[in-house]
Amino acid sequence: MNVYQLSRAFWDYSFENTGNIKPNHIAVYFFAIEHCNRLGWKKQFGFPTSMVLDAIGIKSYSVYKSTLDDLVRFGFIDVIEYSKNQYSSNIIALKEYNKAPSEALSKAIVTHLSKHSESTCESIDSIDKPITILPINQLTNLKRNEIFFLELGKSESWIESVAMKNKIKPDKVKSYLAEFNLKLSTEIDEKNNKSDYASHFSRWVTAEIAKPSNTNKPINLSPA
Repeated sequence: MNVYQLSRAFWDYSFENTGNIKPNHIAVYFFAIEHCNRLGWKKQFGFPTSMVLDAIGIKSYSVYKSTLDDLVRFGFIDVIEYSKNQYSSNIIALKEYNKAPSEALSKAIVTHLSKHSESTCESIDSIDKPITILPINQLTNLKRNEIFFLELGKSESWIESVAMKNKIKPDKVKSYLAEFNLKLSTEIDEKNNKSDYASHFSRWVTAEIAKPSNTNKPINLSPA
């Protein structure tokens, strides 16, 4: 059990159970993960109510109690021993979410990145059209990059291997992949096969991360 597994399971659940998860659930759960981490990942640990309320900014004990009970009901926390009042500690344990991992959120992210990349390419093409007209065979070849982009974006094992190699999170790899795909499109750099595409990306992303200007710099792929 680690932070990545707990976080991924939580967001998969949130995506598949729209409306269940509220900001209070996120605050309590991720503070519980943080507190457990600072305690050396004890299986059971004290979760002082007053400390939690101060940390996440909830003023009402009843709201916090309801939020904690929801997290128990959703299957993310076990309460070993309930506190006697709002000034004492609950004894809790973080649970490994026991349902099979979902690919729904990962597919949705890849689809979103793909659509955004396509829409961005269309806007660039519309600007370039008055200056030059691309040959039809080049436009056809560009479609191969989109296929490679989608296939690699859906390969969780490949995404995670790139993430581990570069010491970044998997969702950051997907953001870089979308940026790389856009770069190829604007440069009209079509790849002959997926291996060539993946190898070029692997070299490119390592170089991008190493740039001083990219240190702790978030990649913003959201529409303006």
